[in-house]
Amino acid sequence: MPADPPSSPALRASDTDRDRIIELLHAAVADGRLDPVEFDERLDAALAARTVDALTPLITDLITVPSGGELPPPLAGTPAAELLTIREKHGSVRRDGRWTLPRRLLLRTAWCDVMLDLTSAVRSAPELVIELQVRGGNVELVLAPGMVVDANELSVRHSALAISRTAGDDTPETLYVRVVGRMRHGRLDTRWQAPRR
Repeated sequence: MPADPPSSPALRASDTDRDRIIELLHAAVADGRLDPVEFDERLDAALAARTVDALTPLITDLITVPSGGELPPPLAGTPAAELLTIREKHGSVRRDGRWTLPRRLLLRTAWCDVMLDLTSAVRSAPELVIELQVRGGNVELVLAPGMVVDANELSVRHSALAISRTAGDDTPETLYVRVVGRMRHGRLDTRWQAPRR
């Protein structure tokens, strides 16, 4: 009788595989399915995982994992666009509710009021880059606890900024919002509120 064939080696995890798991963990802590301590433990395990088999148990109680060792697709079933451009002159722009965040959002406005509510938005990556090309008007970012804002790369002239980096609580970081570009004769505000259920 022939000997059993050796078992096939475990499939190695790619950076993309790890990133998908981390996105799911961020979403789970944001909507309350994981507490901060468990999130930190699973995040450390995901970053250290070398195989797909090591990643799968980190999300089996959060989503249905198909048999065969395949990892789930990215959040929301389809990847978000890499770039979303919003253009407006002498009007108003409002994005709220359950909209899918791109990886990079380009805001080209002149003398407009803009409100971007990220609290219920579907996150496609752990970082969102918002590039401002704004001349006149107000831009308001509405953020959920756990979102962190970095506006160090934003160039401003004759403008007012009212930006606090975090909500001021101990919520673990779930989305890093990097604001870049330039603003002239405008105002940028950030405020935090809990996502609407």
